Amino acid sequence: MKKFSCHPALFLLSTLTMLMVINGCAKEAIEAAQATYAQQQFEDNILNKNFRVHLATDNGLDLTPQYTGYTYVLYKGTYFNGAMTAVKNGVTYNGSWSSNDDYSKLTITFPSTPAEFVFLIREWRFTKKSLPIMELAPWGTTEPKVLHMEQF
Repeated sequence: MKKFSCHPALFLLSTLTMLMVINGCAKEAIEAAQATYAQQQFEDNILNKNFRVHLATDNGLDLTPQYTGYTYVLYKGTYFNGAMTAVKNGVTYNGSWSSNDDYSKLTITFPSTPAEFVFLIREWRFTKKSLPIMELAPWGTTEPKVLHMEQF
């Protein structure tokens, strides 16, 4: 009868391979849980909530007063995009929003809107999501533009 023996190098290689597979699975599970948490936080705190412009500046020029009276809502289509409305004095402007998978980016679009919305229509990056205020700056640039939207 032959006796089974395992070469130490083969055993070590097998063990390391198994650990890497387990570690990879654990990492994927953690990333999935983080993504689910981020989605839930975005849905719970941003989507379907009323916001108003708390501060809007363009190169130091305060644009905030031109947004007085508007209420903005980002509606859930999926976790990453949906419809957006701006309402003032009973007039509704329809647009859309989208985000990337880690919710660091918010793109706002309004196809035909009042001139003051031109400032809003761009790709924004979240600089702070400490509600009731979400703070935004232009995505991919250091342009001196600031947008703070307050939940109410």
